Amino acid sequence: MQQLIKTTIASALFATFISSAALAEDLKIGMVVTLSGPPAALGQQIVDGFQLALEEKGGMLGGQKVELIIEDDELKPDVALLKATSLVEKNEVDFVVGTVFSNMLQAIFKPVVQSKTFLISPNAGPSTFAGSNCNPFFFVTSYQNNQNAEVSGMVANAEGFKNVFALVPNYQAGRDNVDGFKQTFEGQLTDEVFTPLGHQDFSAELARMSTSDADAVFAFMPGGMGVRLVNQFANAGLSENMKFMSVFTTDETTLPGQKDAAVGFLAAGSWAPDLPVDANLAFVKAFEAKYGYVPGSYAMQAYDTASLIDSAVSKVDDLSDKDAVRAALKAADFESLRGDFAFNNNHYPVQDFHMLNVVKRDDGKYHTSFVRTLAEDYADSFHEQCKM
Repeated sequence: MQQLIKTTIASALFATFISSAALAEDLKIGMVVTLSGPPAALGQQIVDGFQLALEEKGGMLGGQKVELIIEDDELKPDVALLKATSLVEKNEVDFVVGTVFSNMLQAIFKPVVQSKTFLISPNAGPSTFAGSNCNPFFFVTSYQNNQNAEVSGMVANAEGFKNVFALVPNYQAGRDNVDGFKQTFEGQLTDEVFTPLGHQDFSAELARMSTSDADAVFAFMPGGMGVRLVNQFANAGLSENMKFMSVFTTDETTLPGQKDAAVGFLAAGSWAPDLPVDANLAFVKAFEAKYGYVPGSYAMQAYDTASLIDSAVSKVDDLSDKDAVRAALKAADFESLRGDFAFNNNHYPVQDFHMLNVVKRDDGKYHTSFVRTLAEDYADSFHEQCKM
């Protein structure tokens, strides 16, 4: 009898030990973003936004201590693939957060989702995975690439532009942006120009603009490409006769290098630093205090990504229960910095979009500014092709 009691106590103690060890295990999150070259500012915003949310939550998400593993994809698909595969197979992460660019996302998508690891994109939102190729292990906290461009078409219509010159880099997001703009713009595209990714000298493109009879240009040139384009556009004197509107060409990552050359330029997006949402204004204040620069949408979306993971993990007892995790993610039970936020059936957001313009603050800093809302609860145009 005494032996039976000892055995029972030992078994209970062992079970408690196993349970405690499981609870003590960190929540592992792998992050794949671009932290090399001119686009590094975009990846750094994602890192900073996510880490701010993590710090505010005491280093924990869903009540679990977080081990965050950050990898630089170097804007090279083969590097992105190698690092994402290592995160899944070697580090055995619970979530992969990435990427900045759509071609990097396309590189890491298959190995991550096939391992049944949840992949959450804090920025890239290609059409590739929004329709028939949607996946139950993939979520996007930013937008579908076409959406911002579709709203830019609405901006062009509202401003009365009749002839627009389109300029984008030749990769998935660039092509998505041209398609999106054409979907809503009621005027005529005088030209569609596709440049190499990382393009530096826009003299040939600006020459074509000047003779195009366009009254406005629509551009998608993120990061360093946007800095060079806007400065060269201004130096060529085109600002005098042609309006400039864009997505992610004049934003908080590029404005420090564009300065006055971009003031008054139009943009479209789901967010701005001065968007009148209490949680957002508090976020911007805390972000500037910690990092010393104005956050852009990349940082906001990364903060929301951390909040999404926090909300999902807190609802699930066992992360190996993939169906439960998926349902908790799909519920999006968190306070988004942009206000109303929900996931569509394809796991891309349904959200409001706004007309923005570039302003200079009294302290000399530049940011995009909320003008007015153009589309409420706006869903992407591919979700009906998704069978989830």
